[in-house]
Amino acid sequence: MSKTVLIVEDEQAIADSIAYALRTDGFTPRHVMLGEHALAALRPTPGEAAQMPVLVVLDVGLPDMSGLEVCRRLRQFSEVPVIFLTARSDEIDRIVGLEIGADDYVTKPFSPRELVARIRVILRRAGVAQAPRETGMTIAAPAAAPARFELRALEAKVLFHGQPLDLTRYEYLLLKTLLEHPGHVLSRAQLMERVWSGAPDTLERTVDAHVKSLRAKLRAVDAQVDPIHTHRGLGYSLAGA
Repeated sequence: MSKTVLIVEDEQAIADSIAYALRTDGFTPRHVMLGEHALAALRPTPGEAAQMPVLVVLDVGLPDMSGLEVCRRLRQFSEVPVIFLTARSDEIDRIVGLEIGADDYVTKPFSPRELVARIRVILRRAGVAQAPRETGMTIAAPAAAPARFELRALEAKVLFHGQPLDLTRYEYLLLKTLLEHPGHVLSRAQLMERVWSGAPDTLERTVDAHVKSLRAKLRAVDAQVDPIHTHRGLGYSLAGA
């Protein structure tokens, strides 16, 4: 399996410090300075899958386009984990980053060794998402037709009423977590811990955004069924609570 980490950073000194920490920890760093070059490097190429980056360290302030825009475009064809680097520490920036598909958000200045530790945590979490346990789960919603979910382990896909759902990694993990606790109310903090392991509690509002997008995909299959229950001031559960 590839251990290549793509560094997308226009400041050479910062890129060099990250690359050194990655090499010291057994990774193979690859560095580009522009968003367009990053997108080109991350597009699957026949015969080169083994060398594709397993994670992207992405600066928000790039010369040619915002790192946020790079992430938006990247999510159209890849679920490779992304860690944002930014000089801004506003909560809204971090929320936007997570909502468009980032896995973590690191504010400059930072410790390269801590960044590598976060990379290892994210890669472990991503590995679980890509190869979930062999399992099948079914729940019934309070409607005439039951809401049926099936988690197919080998494909990391979900069937809803027999139809496949095109879920992002975090939508998948969110639904999987709720399915594993039928009838139980999980707080936003609990969902953040299980789905966005290590993310700060101040970003709990990103849970609401992902629940909203997940609901929209479920309703596109069956507009009459909403198996996700909102418990005001408490959190979320699946049908049965």
